[in-house]
Amino acid sequence: MNAGGGLIKLKDWILIGFALLLICLGACAGQEYSVLGVVTDGQGPIPGAHVRLRAGEQVFLTDEEGQFRIDDLLAGESVTLTAWAPGYFIAALEEVLPGADPVQIQLSEHDDQDHPEYTWVSPFADAGEHENCENCHSDSSGTLPFEEWLSDAHANTLSNPRFLTMYAGTDLEGNQSPPTRIISSRDYGPRPLQPNPHTAYYGPGYKLDFPLLQGNCSACHAPAAAVNAPYETDPLQIIDPAAEGISCDFCHKIWDVSIDETSGLPYPNYPGVLSYEFRRPAEGHQFFAGPFDDVAPGEDTYSPIQTESLYCASCHFGVFWDRVIYNSYGEWLASPYSDPESGKTCQDCHMPPSGASHFALPEEGGLERDPNSIASHRMLGVTDEGFMQEALDLNINAIWASGVLEVEVQVANNNTGHKVPTDSPLRNVILLVGAFDDEGGTLDLLDGPSLPDWTGTIEGKKDHYAGQPGRGYALILVEKWTGISPTGSYWNPVDIVSDSRLEPMEVDLSIYRFEAPTSGQASVYVQLLFRRAFLELKEQKGWGDEDLVMAEERLTLGEGD
Repeated sequence: MNAGGGLIKLKDWILIGFALLLICLGACAGQEYSVLGVVTDGQGPIPGAHVRLRAGEQVFLTDEEGQFRIDDLLAGESVTLTAWAPGYFIAALEEVLPGADPVQIQLSEHDDQDHPEYTWVSPFADAGEHENCENCHSDSSGTLPFEEWLSDAHANTLSNPRFLTMYAGTDLEGNQSPPTRIISSRDYGPRPLQPNPHTAYYGPGYKLDFPLLQGNCSACHAPAAAVNAPYETDPLQIIDPAAEGISCDFCHKIWDVSIDETSGLPYPNYPGVLSYEFRRPAEGHQFFAGPFDDVAPGEDTYSPIQTESLYCASCHFGVFWDRVIYNSYGEWLASPYSDPESGKTCQDCHMPPSGASHFALPEEGGLERDPNSIASHRMLGVTDEGFMQEALDLNINAIWASGVLEVEVQVANNNTGHKVPTDSPLRNVILLVGAFDDEGGTLDLLDGPSLPDWTGTIEGKKDHYAGQPGRGYALILVEKWTGISPTGSYWNPVDIVSDSRLEPMEVDLSIYRFEAPTSGQASVYVQLLFRRAFLELKEQKGWGDEDLVMAEERLTLGEGD
């Protein structure tokens, strides 16, 4: 009998019972469970190990007894766990059921020695080895690391025409300049002379100045080949597989960078492989270090240095004859960008996520990940127009009064953690300022800076801007003995003539006063141009690089504006 005095029919009892059963089943199915476990090395527990649900964001650290607990897991849904600790390879445990008995994950120690006899693995699948990077990290989308690396300058260090022709002393056609002329004096001994102006000249070259030496250029430009012989490796004579630029296998064997603790910089005269510490495996084994601590199974381990600017330091800091020439790492280190709380690393800017959700093919074990966790291997740089156009901010203002057009230009390095331009002292940036009347005629400059001779001195010739309104931003070097300036032969003793490059956060203000037109309107056109090399050198070598427009602004105004 119910509360209202009526009878509950049998079919009503059946319906109520069925509903209660559904509620019970639903509650059981949605119940949350935990996974308990311990991480060991076979000898004892490992405290402080990283445990994850593979490809998950949250890290669970083991306690002093090597134990961990992961809560809020659904019953009946198995998970894959990974574990890693310093000094060990990453391990995985698959098909773990929440709520079951505690599990054990055993880690294996990796070798703490480097084995110089190791043979580098080619990135290319046609090398015919299982471990060739292209086998698992390539597809037609172009978003996996292999295709990104192919388009990156690091993959092409041994096919870079600027590097090769500067090393050999040739132009792009293979014409070689005469050997450097040497004279001797009682006071100073042998010293070089300027090139003979009456003979064909195709630009400088390391081998012209030091024909009996190989130099240390290969320590950065061909590091896999030079790793065991950094001063005896001629980049013009390298054969595969070490001729594949700065390859995947090379980068993922880097373990540490040796630095001077006082300065925080690599030691002078120790570029590239001379400052890197490697972990090349013994025969029959493999070793890969990367930025993820959940890549397993395999002989892989996590290396925090892969995401730190220090990783880049060895090849982006270079000292020649006690003169700092390459210094983008040092410039970053001295800037606010090196602040660990508010700054950015080299990788943050040059390897930003591309939006890819995998870094390996799913059928080869690649897992779907947060796209923000996958760094692009394109390594953006001076060949990427969009990237370069974000480097500097350009702002102009103009006033026309009392027959004078005054133009104020601000160039700000607000977006770059090093000087602009940086690294290679061949690079330069040109601020070109022009003022014109209604008919396109050029207005005369009354007062203000003009461009230096190194921007090109032949009036009317394409890309020659010397004497025109503007400013040049460059590191200008002069060879001590020959007086050649600007020089790209920084393998010789040089002095710094000037350094007008823009520091991080620096704002450069320049003001130009033009004779205003007598009537009509006036226009102002301002460009920021990036050059891979000084114009005279570019013409000697036959390099065809066009100026890259980093920024441009145009204003039109009338008298009184």
